[in-house]
Amino acid sequence: MNGKTVIVTGANSGIGKATAAGVVRLRGRVIMACRDVNAAEEAAREIREETGADSRQLVVKQLDLSSLTSVRTFCRDVIKEEPRLDVLVNNAGVYQCPYTKTEDGFEMQFGVNHLGHFLLTHLLLDLLKQSAPSRIVMVSSKLYKRGHINFEDLSSEQSYDKAFAYSRSKLANLLFTCELARRLEGSRVTVNALTPGIVRTNLGRHVHVPTLAKPLFNLLSWSLFKSPEEGAQTSIYLACSPDVEGVQGKCFADCRPQILLDKATDQEVASKLWDISEVMVGITT
Repeated sequence: MNGKTVIVTGANSGIGKATAAGVVRLRGRVIMACRDVNAAEEAAREIREETGADSRQLVVKQLDLSSLTSVRTFCRDVIKEEPRLDVLVNNAGVYQCPYTKTEDGFEMQFGVNHLGHFLLTHLLLDLLKQSAPSRIVMVSSKLYKRGHINFEDLSSEQSYDKAFAYSRSKLANLLFTCELARRLEGSRVTVNALTPGIVRTNLGRHVHVPTLAKPLFNLLSWSLFKSPEEGAQTSIYLACSPDVEGVQGKCFADCRPQILLDKATDQEVASKLWDISEVMVGITT
């Protein structure tokens, strides 16, 4: 990855931080796109200590995916400052949070996990095309299987179930990957998704575990869940490996392609979701 620039969203902790460290170990340069700049600076310092990377290999930039204004500002700065962009890793996410809305009035999980990354990818696409061959990596979840796209209530104003809303946002990631792959044919920009499995990260901070059950839960999580480093392996593989050069529109788990449920590759739904997402984020073509 020497000479290549990679953006990783949500790179200050968990899978994102481990992905950034993995790319740096392969001598790539990482832009850590994070909401909390202080946490990102601390994470960058830790990665430098672990890997021996120099300060030029890790750049921290502020990006709040719950704010379309923040996404636009971030992209404007990147386009102005960066001569090339080789990989975009759409990793950041919120998981089963209480019902809240983004700055722009969208349900938080759908707004951050799907719409924020949708706009980010759209605005950086020209730079990725100029830098081709280049890659886009979408971090989804196997929980997409429990999701459903209800076009009548994308912001959960009629009813809200935090687990369902997360699953829907992860299904949206896969439908976005499907439609984007179709649109990128022949561009030498590839997009692929992945499901990392169950990983010990702070993503589950909104999940309530009864006090008496916490010791058992913690013990089980250490024995059964992946470490962030293990969880990041497929992200790093899709971002860096020559094995997937030219591979388009697939979903991977443990560095192997997966067969998705039909609802994750439904071309009609993917196309409709794309059109509605454009309207929601204010893209005019």
